[in-house]
Amino acid sequence: MTKHDDDPFDLLRAAGGAEGLTHSTIKRALEAVRSHLGMQVAYVSEFTDNTLTLKEVDAPGLEHMVKPGDTMSLEDTYCQHILDGRLPEVMQDTANIPLAASLPMTQMLGIRAHISVPIALPDGRTYGMFCCLSAQPEPSLNARDVKMMRAFADLTALQISREMDAVREQQKNTARIRQILDADELSIVYQPIVRLSDNRIVGFECLSRFAGPEKYTPDVWFDLANSVDMGVGLEIAAISKALGALRFLPEDIYITLNASPHVMLSDALGKSLESVPVDRIVLEVTEHAAIDDYSKLVSSLHSLRSRGARLAIDDAGAGYSSLRHILALQPDIIKLDISLTRNVNLDPARSALAAALVHFAGATKSQILAEGVETEEELQALRGLGVDCAQGYYLGRPAPLETAIALAFRQCQQGAKEVA
Repeated sequence: MTKHDDDPFDLLRAAGGAEGLTHSTIKRALEAVRSHLGMQVAYVSEFTDNTLTLKEVDAPGLEHMVKPGDTMSLEDTYCQHILDGRLPEVMQDTANIPLAASLPMTQMLGIRAHISVPIALPDGRTYGMFCCLSAQPEPSLNARDVKMMRAFADLTALQISREMDAVREQQKNTARIRQILDADELSIVYQPIVRLSDNRIVGFECLSRFAGPEKYTPDVWFDLANSVDMGVGLEIAAISKALGALRFLPEDIYITLNASPHVMLSDALGKSLESVPVDRIVLEVTEHAAIDDYSKLVSSLHSLRSRGARLAIDDAGAGYSSLRHILALQPDIIKLDISLTRNVNLDPARSALAAALVHFAGATKSQILAEGVETEEELQALRGLGVDCAQGYYLGRPAPLETAIALAFRQCQQGAKEVA
């Protein structure tokens, strides 16, 4: 076999250049280098203790002999001898090198030509080797080939380091979410929902809060949990904790639970609501949550909705997705996004869109709930448009359960006095 006439550094640029190899192109890089050198096998190995493991292999026609996952003792290979300087990185013919000829690897694989360079990670550790070998001598192997191999090995090291960092980050995030669950670092606050016709609190939205030094917002925590396949567990933990409020709030008060489509499709949600008066529950799906199969979600929620649970669509007016959610899921409550309610008293366009949604809600027998109300003027404008309910800092900030209970029962006492 002879080397191809193409520039070996064109191979490097084609495989990723200075940006580095991706995991999917490491195999292609091995194929390109092996083909360029006219050799039979190329592989990337990893050293673990005293063992060499093949991680990626390109060996057309020889897959039965050498494949990813194969292991051998480092003592039986060239690697440690190359690293220690007892063997050269380029061996045009192992028969001419007594140490190489005597090693078990030579006899086992019938190696006559070999070129190998270490894969050195950014922290200085040697991960393994980037190697090519052949059953025939290759007298044309030279220092330029070593330079090319070293360039590919450096880029492979960069990609491997990134993957190792990603694994460590995932392990760290998994441990952090597990700590939140085990150490009870999740708490719930309750924001009042007010009926505008009589200014009475009719419900509370349950919002998650997290302890810890990170100061992340709840959406970041839930995204983090989803990234390590713990999103459903964290959401169900929040829902289960929020449900405890039903025992203490008056029976005519409902609570709103935020749930992703993924949770709504899971068996875990139904199980968490088995012994709960679901007619006091509103399940809220946000505009930003992707829904791949509306019919599947409708079917999954049918049992809960038939028992009296209601469905709310969040962030209406903030984007196209909310309109799709509304049309496909036919919610009981449509929540006007804060971007629509903010300054609704001053902006004719906002007022017109809110009025259109109020009209739509009336035609579909759903309710409108305005979020983010922060001024009396906004509240009066929404009341004038026929909005059913509202929430926001002007009406009440998210607060611990004790505060929510006090607000609800103070309202009950006032109502009793009015009746008397």
